[in-house]
Amino acid sequence: MRNEINEAHEAVEDSGDSSDTKRKIVVPGEVIVEGEDYLPGEGTRREGSKIVASKFGLAEEAGRVIKLIPIFGAFVPRRNNVIIGRVTDLTYSGWLVDIDSAASAFLPIEESPRFINRNEMDQYLAIGDVISAKIWTVKGKGIDLTLKGKGLGKLEDGFIFRIIPSRVPRVIGREGSMVNMIKEKTGCQITVGQNGWIWIKGPSTDAEIKARRAVEFVADKVHINGLTDKVEAWFEENE
Repeated sequence: MRNEINEAHEAVEDSGDSSDTKRKIVVPGEVIVEGEDYLPGEGTRREGSKIVASKFGLAEEAGRVIKLIPIFGAFVPRRNNVIIGRVTDLTYSGWLVDIDSAASAFLPIEESPRFINRNEMDQYLAIGDVISAKIWTVKGKGIDLTLKGKGLGKLEDGFIFRIIPSRVPRVIGREGSMVNMIKEKTGCQITVGQNGWIWIKGPSTDAEIKARRAVEFVADKVHINGLTDKVEAWFEENE
């Protein structure tokens, strides 16, 4: 862990970022900022006039709100998360889906965007099919999914791979800015699941490989400020 923290600190210090958003690597219990004007966000807590980190990660100061982006960690399912999963079994009332979570996921037949005959369910989704779905409810050890929504459904052709789930926000970027840039630069369709699974389908194998390398570049540099400029430079170097 000490080596990981040192490497992360060095990367932040060398980033040369001029953004108004300030980030730094912190460990649990470390004071991020002091002052009553600051508000604690996700992953932080207030102790008197101080905002303190609750876990190891990347502290982000944007305006008055201080939040923490975990650099490592497993996927924690939340309602409305878009995930990528693989169908593992069929029941009379729906499909069982592996979403790489400790909790089991279920897609009810009623949550498909069109009518499905129960006797022909495997013609719509079969075992082994990969889907993009949204988490509808999280209860106990079970998760219910839905395919009702834009961009949801069976993902055909292309390929999927995995990154650390906690690094997904940087791959997506603010309002989708990062993933949209990768799409534009490579001409690929890309779906990013909050569970860390990513699907890419492009006009050629070379384009798909380039898109994957770009995504992995972002995921590997998650702790660096000014990442957009660095990704643009990466694309220029890999024309």
